[in-house]
Amino acid sequence: MATTSAAQRREQAKRDYDAFLEGCPTRELLSRLTDKWVALVIPALAGGPLRHGELARRIAGVSQKMLTQTLRTLERDGLVTRTVTLSVPVCVDYALTPLGHELFPVMVAIKNWAETHMDRVFEARTQFDARP
Repeated sequence: MATTSAAQRREQAKRDYDAFLEGCPTRELLSRLTDKWVALVIPALAGGPLRHGELARRIAGVSQKMLTQTLRTLERDGLVTRTVTLSVPVCVDYALTPLGHELFPVMVAIKNWAETHMDRVFEARTQFDARP
């Protein structure tokens, strides 16, 4: 059995996508997935395709520009599809891909956790801010 050096192990880990390593491309994906708009778009699309305006109404506070950027990024990453139906006016629907559906349970769990534990987070913040 051959032994490997620390440098070889680091190189292998990079090939295995170890997000703890600085150059790992999964860090970019993790950064994207932890964006608040992504965390809301994924669960919003879980029920089926929606148009841009329907998504904007569902996700209060998102600007048209941010929603468009978020959808384009998710489309580029293979999590969302964009379907254009030629009509007057043109209809554009967004839906989760199979990969997006795999991500959905994780995103909705984080969203639900945040909603369930917000009171405890506020309490911890108050205690922290009251410290000398």
